[in-house]
Amino acid sequence: MIVTFTANSTIDLTVYIPALLPDATIRATKAVVSLGGKPTDCSFILGEMGIPSLALGFIAGTTGERVISLLEPKGVTTGFVQVEGETRTNIVIVPEDNTGATTITTTTMSVTPEQLEAGIQVLQSALGRASVLVTGGTLPFGLQPDFYQRMIRMAKSANVPVIFDAAQQNLEAGLEASPDFVKPNRDELSGLVGFTVRTLNEAYRAGRYIVDKFGTQPIITLGGDGALAVLRDRAIYAHALPVTVVSAAGAGDAMLAGIAASIEQGLTLEDGMRLGTAAAAAVCLQPGTAQCNREDIERFLTQVVIEPYTPA
Repeated sequence: MIVTFTANSTIDLTVYIPALLPDATIRATKAVVSLGGKPTDCSFILGEMGIPSLALGFIAGTTGERVISLLEPKGVTTGFVQVEGETRTNIVIVPEDNTGATTITTTTMSVTPEQLEAGIQVLQSALGRASVLVTGGTLPFGLQPDFYQRMIRMAKSANVPVIFDAAQQNLEAGLEASPDFVKPNRDELSGLVGFTVRTLNEAYRAGRYIVDKFGTQPIITLGGDGALAVLRDRAIYAHALPVTVVSAAGAGDAMLAGIAASIEQGLTLEDGMRLGTAAAAAVCLQPGTAQCNREDIERFLTQVVIEPYTPA
């Protein structure tokens, strides 16, 4: 069973507007409610693929209940711990004049020490039947970055492989526990290594740094430039598919789903990257976050090109 753990559950409200103007009342042309939060998105996408998972973490209030209401129709089993406050709502503003999307994030949930221990116990109970743990994202009030070290070490002690995905400071803290895989995007990777990652060679150099320092193998998502996996003994490049992007929100989480599915099914990392790339392309076709159709994923699977990568 694939297990995902989302510490800071999210609902994303994506609004499409003609243009983002100051000091104006703007009427949205379309609004889409969807899930946010990297591991939760992974469970949602897996559900669309027909692959079951167990989604754990923390939720709060009526917005938290909405998270469950979006997951369970996809066949996802949930086991969230209720905490203080309200599950956050992120606002994604997409101007239709192509000036670039704006995301407004919030933190409205708080975890007490007792609730933290309850969440840890729920995870501990699930690890006995877990094939892989997917975790990461931001943290609510009450949790510090070393929370990820504790989770990752718990999973590794239970011989459960871990896929981790977060931004600084959570990213570096989690890497200290040496998860099996990490899936940074270009910006997250740049924040970790201290230089701007622009080219594939720069991504490879940054990925090799992660392998050498932390013993963790990165799968780096580069948007329209594809994805690069830097492994201990080789590197693999997945070409991005040429699609018309409606919304790329959640495309990186589709790669999490692909890698998790390959571990669950005993397939190769190349198979996981192929599935993740196809799912990411399917996500890009839909408005909202992590929305996709299984038929699109299956259609794209045969189009994905995976090849060895040799740095220049």
